[in-house]
Amino acid sequence: MPPVEKRRTEPAADEAHEANEARAVVPTGRPGQFSSTGIGRHLTASALGLGRNAWLLPLDVAFRTVGVRYGWLRSLFRSVPAPIIAVSGRLRAERAAWRALHRVPAYRAYLTANHLDPDRFYPAGILESLPETDKQRYIDAYPLKDRCVDGRIRFKGVTIDESSGSTGTPYNWIRGAAERRIAHRNIAFFARYAYGKGDLVTLNAFSMGAWATGFNMSLGLNRHGLVKSIGPDIGKILSTLDYLGPSYRYLICGYPPFLKHLLDEGERAGFPWASFGLSALVGGEGMAEELRDRLLERFEVVYSGYGATDLEIGMAAESPVSVALRRMARARPEVRRDLFGGDPRLPMVFQYNPLIHYLETNQRGELLCTVSRLDLMTPRIRYNVHDAGGLLSYGGVRRSLSRLGLDIERLGTYPEAAGPRGPLPWSEPLPLPFVYVFGRRDATISVMGANIYPEDLESIIYAEPELIRDLESFMLTMALDDDGNPRPGIALEARTGADFDADRLASVTEQIREGLRRLNLDFREAYLEYPAAMEPIVTAYPPGLGPFAGDAGRIKPRRIAAG
Repeated sequence: MPPVEKRRTEPAADEAHEANEARAVVPTGRPGQFSSTGIGRHLTASALGLGRNAWLLPLDVAFRTVGVRYGWLRSLFRSVPAPIIAVSGRLRAERAAWRALHRVPAYRAYLTANHLDPDRFYPAGILESLPETDKQRYIDAYPLKDRCVDGRIRFKGVTIDESSGSTGTPYNWIRGAAERRIAHRNIAFFARYAYGKGDLVTLNAFSMGAWATGFNMSLGLNRHGLVKSIGPDIGKILSTLDYLGPSYRYLICGYPPFLKHLLDEGERAGFPWASFGLSALVGGEGMAEELRDRLLERFEVVYSGYGATDLEIGMAAESPVSVALRRMARARPEVRRDLFGGDPRLPMVFQYNPLIHYLETNQRGELLCTVSRLDLMTPRIRYNVHDAGGLLSYGGVRRSLSRLGLDIERLGTYPEAAGPRGPLPWSEPLPLPFVYVFGRRDATISVMGANIYPEDLESIIYAEPELIRDLESFMLTMALDDDGNPRPGIALEARTGADFDADRLASVTEQIREGLRRLNLDFREAYLEYPAAMEPIVTAYPPGLGPFAGDAGRIKPRRIAAG
């Protein structure tokens, strides 16, 4: 008997149709959302229970061979049926979990702390019996060394990436040479697919230093073309473009609002944007389609990557079909409802490789990731970054769109998917699964790659006795300045009779800005690099008005404005 009862996923009504297509995953709840079928479980049990290496070893060899060439990998996804890819991905994830519970001291201790005996698990179906991991319950609870394979930190070829928590305490993520090499290759493959194979000059405007995105993007994109790592410095980007001239194709990488600042400042300076062939790669935070529209006024294409320093920066990426899908959902409410449910937010939509990232959703609608490769120094098993979202199979999306009279194979040709200058570049879609992301469930806003938390704001406000005396509540928001640039917003709910005139709001703005620079490492770094984008916008409202409308009677005040 297994040590815990297996959780069973009830099949959807159209399971018979899916089985006829020999799929390993079927829609449940909404079209295309993943769950294992009996066929998938049987194959998993057979492969793992009757000798995992009999299947997985040749699969690994084949995948490593195919994975060294972009064209071979693309052919794999276009020629191998999705059910085989899905089952193979699950098998690899279960093997990674099996290895972690036998060779990672912290993970064994974590299972024991959750009243599970790590020596009594069966290989087949193991993922369904394992608890989730996250920063608070796993990373904070166990030292780095114990979270490494065999409890050993290697040194040669190893780097440490850094991110910060809600109080500004740095989190360190250790990565070996093999792990980074595969991640960089994946970034290069994405660049080849998204931006073509011609000569490309990449200007990397992501933050440099210990932060994972900037450093690794430079190394990954260097495999695809010439790279200059500039950081978020508008003057240096413009001078580099002016120096090299318009005869090259350019890819500019950075946080979404920074690229808008770049365009705005360039236009004010009279820079000849129209003479240059530009593409953009953004990341580090979400991006509204309205902001993409602004960027598409100058950039030919704009794609975003999805990842987390906790896991990998290249977990998933936008593609021509995923961008078209999101823009179609923006324009047609029936598409949004059919694919993403009743949530009023428009999620970002990405495609991912299920052979290296096995994704699930929990009952709270949060995404879980198991990195199924064995090259990680610190394995991540069912890791929860607390992003709200969901999963969609390519076939499920195709059928959903077909019911609405749309063809996924030419989705980018529909007027709703066009940009402000006309249809966006389109290519034959890869039949990879989709992951959609609404945002982080741990209540943050993100500006210029800096996560800002309600707890930071609370500490600042409660440290000012005169301020807190005049407040009913406060809220963290995304605000827009007069030029339409996103900035950190702080809404204050004033008590009756309290006066927040222009002079006082200016004083409060200074208090909050300096408090965030003191408490929040992400904010401090971003402010040093581009202070104009990080200057808070503070507004005051009478009780129960503005973003505080409807809060009366709530047990807990809202600290994040709904958006």
